[in-house]
Amino acid sequence: MKRLILIPALLVGTLAMAKQYDFEFTPVIGYNYTEGNLDIKNHSVFGAELQYNGFDFFLKPELSILYSRTNSQNIVPSVEQNPMYRVALNGVYEYGSLGMVIPLAKIGIGYEASGEHYSGNEDSRFLDAGVGAKVPFTDKLALKLEAVYMMKCNDFRYDNNLAVLAGLNFAFGGAEPKAAPVAAAPAPVVKAPVVAPAPVVKAPVEVKAEKVNLHINFETDSAKVDKDSTVRVEKFSTFLKNAPQYKAQIIGHTDSTASDAHNDKLSTNRATAVKDMIVKNGVAADRVSAVGKGEKEPVANNKTKEGRAENRRIEAQLIETK
Repeated sequence: MKRLILIPALLVGTLAMAKQYDFEFTPVIGYNYTEGNLDIKNHSVFGAELQYNGFDFFLKPELSILYSRTNSQNIVPSVEQNPMYRVALNGVYEYGSLGMVIPLAKIGIGYEASGEHYSGNEDSRFLDAGVGAKVPFTDKLALKLEAVYMMKCNDFRYDNNLAVLAGLNFAFGGAEPKAAPVAAAPAPVVKAPVVAPAPVVKAPVEVKAEKVNLHINFETDSAKVDKDSTVRVEKFSTFLKNAPQYKAQIIGHTDSTASDAHNDKLSTNRATAVKDMIVKNGVAADRVSAVGKGEKEPVANNKTKEGRAENRRIEAQLIETK
């Protein structure tokens, strides 16, 4: 039993925790391609983007500010090198990792202001949409590349701009997860010698150990395990292969977002996906089972972002057969 008590702590100690940050700041530089009928030359742009990741929603809000000095092609000298400002509020959607690349898409609304109107370019609102990708260097630093299309209304006609941007993405804010403490082994208990009773033949029984949080992450509203969590599944599979006396029940949990039926199905699909990966890694299928509990067994308050993150979890219930 002492060995059983230590197993959950040893397992948690071997699994790396994913880090989440509330903010991402990206200074950007790029080039703007302007529609020809505006009589404005293509020009360089500079700016910054601030993205907030604290909302539990598939679109992440982003504030984008771009600055440039436009070069008019018309003959009026006074309108050369006028400053142009663009401010936009976007919603950003990040897809699952494709190798080392994280694709993204955005859509939003903004306002453009400049000091000249001889070229037919008026101060007005615009709609924007873009695609891009982040290439992480570390968990806090990534290269960000984007192409953003902007459509605005100039004097009852629609004109277009395309900005190609690149920048360094810095992640910060929010509490970083701490490593789980390793439980100390219980002190040995000295017992008085006793006379062993006559042996009794019993059928095999199953003894359950404490549950272990495997800290596995999935793509949003999906049963697809992300790349970092694949390593954690492999580590747990290796543990099971080296300890054939144990079986494992994989248990999926969700937060309270969405309906009960949706959460039950999602938690079951996620637990089954992890079980299938463990079997694929070489563990016998009759040693691993899966079950989904939906939102029925929360471990934290679903009213907070941190609580919902704790409730979205995959646990392993270890079972020793004697």
